[in-house]
Amino acid sequence: MNTNGNGRTAVEPSKNGSRSTAAAKNQAAAPDNANDNGTAAISPHRHTISLYVANKPGVLIRIALVFARRGYNIDSLVVSESNDPNFSTMNIVASGDKKVLDQILLQLNKLIDVVHASDRTGEDIIQRELVLMKIQCGQDRRTEVLQLALALGCEMVDLSENSITFQVVGETEKIENVKVILAPYGVRELVRTGKVLMARGEIATA
Repeated sequence: MNTNGNGRTAVEPSKNGSRSTAAAKNQAAAPDNANDNGTAAISPHRHTISLYVANKPGVLIRIALVFARRGYNIDSLVVSESNDPNFSTMNIVASGDKKVLDQILLQLNKLIDVVHASDRTGEDIIQRELVLMKIQCGQDRRTEVLQLALALGCEMVDLSENSITFQVVGETEKIENVKVILAPYGVRELVRTGKVLMARGEIATA
């Protein structure tokens, strides 16, 4: 501690002042998605769930409530009649934690109208989605867009003066790739069915 000319006490700068400044900068640069203990927040994983359920009124609502109560978000849901008209197959793509999903599956399999529910994520199964995509396209770029869409495996289902509508069928990765590549041309509308799946060979899907 030093005394200056007017008798007041002068405070010496801290020797570790540079470290304090650096720490402050690091704290300011921390990612917004960090949680309370400083670790980065983990984004939820997508899971593919297959169900075989009784074809009765109210079944869909009861299944959706199981997911909602556990804080799980349903990204897509497809329901269709099975080869037995008394039962339906249901394919759900949902985002969330794996441990929570295990609890959801336990609850689903306890429902009276659910014959069986299983997580098919990561399994070697047949998966398909169908998408209708309307692209903004004038005559000046029509040839370019058609050639690109053909290379991506798209099928043209409608053509107008300023737009082209394509049908895309395939796995989720293919659908996402087509969306990214055609996005710069201007996607006016997009309708997506959601994922349908079937187990390979003699194994039952659900």
